[in-house]
Amino acid sequence: MQPGLNEWTLIERLQQGDEAAFKTIVVTWQDMVYNTALGIVQQPEDAEDIAQEVFAQVYQSIHSFKGESKLSTWLYRITISKAMDHLRRAKRKKRFAFVKSLFGQQQEESLHPPDFNHPGVVLDNKENAVVLFRAIERLPDNQRIAFTLHKVEGLSHQEISSIMDTTVSSVESLLHRAKTNLRKELAGFFREKE
Repeated sequence: MQPGLNEWTLIERLQQGDEAAFKTIVVTWQDMVYNTALGIVQQPEDAEDIAQEVFAQVYQSIHSFKGESKLSTWLYRITISKAMDHLRRAKRKKRFAFVKSLFGQQQEESLHPPDFNHPGVVLDNKENAVVLFRAIERLPDNQRIAFTLHKVEGLSHQEISSIMDTTVSSVESLLHRAKTNLRKELAGFFREKE
């Protein structure tokens, strides 16, 4: 964000149709939005599409933003909503492809390519990261969101509770259940590596 420009001034300028304010919002928060979407959908192209959808919605909905939370909290909420909508559409598409295959029509498109790269994962951890992100993908939605926001985005329990519109104790419970489920899921993988 530009020095001396506070968040509320930026929002007011965008609400008045200032395109420079919108560009500042995009530049300031595009990495956060993309990385959050990528942590959930695990597909770079899809995360890029979601990021574009998020900023389009911000531009269209900025008049409904009341300032009851930080702009970044609002952006996280929109990103998570768009990412989860994307996953639901992908699941429906996958079920439809399965039904088509029952009738002899082949599905060429791979919904989950074999490799996954997240900007926060260093090169020598790529193999473990692929396994971890596939395990995260199998978590229930709320656990996946809380875990991704905490471990991938590095947000505090308080920030996550604000984004998910729940209590801090609920976030702690979601994270505990996510870790328990991931331990079970990953136990076999790490036994094989020993």
